[in-house]
Amino acid sequence: MDKMQTLSPTPGLDAAEEAPGRGGGAMSSIAAVERDTGLSKDVLRIWERRYGFPRPLRDAAGERVYPPEQVHKLRLLQRLIGAGHRPGRLMTRPVEELQALIDRSRVQSVPATDPEIARWLDRLGGLEVATLRRELSQAQLREGLARFVTGKALPFALAVGQAWMRGQLQVYQEHVFSEVMQGVLRQAIASVPVPAAGARPRVLLSTFPGEAHGLGLLMAEALLALEGCDCLSLGVQTPLDDLAQAARAHRSDILALSFASAPARRSVLEGLTVLRAALPEPVQLWVGGMHRWLSQHPRSGIMPLASLSDLGPAVAAWRASAAAG
Repeated sequence: MDKMQTLSPTPGLDAAEEAPGRGGGAMSSIAAVERDTGLSKDVLRIWERRYGFPRPLRDAAGERVYPPEQVHKLRLLQRLIGAGHRPGRLMTRPVEELQALIDRSRVQSVPATDPEIARWLDRLGGLEVATLRRELSQAQLREGLARFVTGKALPFALAVGQAWMRGQLQVYQEHVFSEVMQGVLRQAIASVPVPAAGARPRVLLSTFPGEAHGLGLLMAEALLALEGCDCLSLGVQTPLDDLAQAARAHRSDILALSFASAPARRSVLEGLTVLRAALPEPVQLWVGGMHRWLSQHPRSGIMPLASLSDLGPAVAAWRASAAAG
């Protein structure tokens, strides 16, 4: 039986986002919830099936809509999962307990110790976008791309995540950060000399469907480009069949995937297993991002990278193996 309830048809209702909730608040469409919480549509549907939450209703057109109280709880869940909590242990907890966990995290959080990053956080909070973009570009030129990525961009991204966790930044401000930082990184990557013809390894980069965050992917691409790799980025959310086809067409040596959000572990492992089987055997599958738990539960043919600093040694190891083989 469908767990979703049905709203009465509403005369003149043009968009699910405008549907009234039973408590008087506005209902949110699944697209609006995705934008508001940062949780992908796929994650919302997986949680619904696996955990019984969220529990969307249906609007007059039969589309999912979410009451305000569920959207509020989803925001809290996203913050806690971003801090390392497992979704299965949070779903049945009331909002009050989730808020208490967040409050404890606020007390334990440490503010940015780098004065420059602290200043950038202030710029972001005040939406001083042009100034933030200029200062990030200047820092990239001053530090050099590799040091900027590992010493500035990554710590800044972590500081933004902590500030969001503490409730000091909103989702839209996090989106502003991502857009500005991606622009700076793309411009820097474009300035890296094109690798020589026949350069190897040939690296294909992307994310799984439902993984809309591309910042970690860009950071990885920047460091791989500096290592002289021949990189091709497909951007985010590439279907698994297309990843395998692209790896063949590109004659990739490595397929590098980034996970920045928090989908269910089972879905990640199932997807990686399917993809590994579809890839030519010589193609290595590298996985980085939040899912460091892969290191604790290794899978044949899948190489987890715990941090961006592991990319250089991994490339060197690949080249040594290729030379020996």
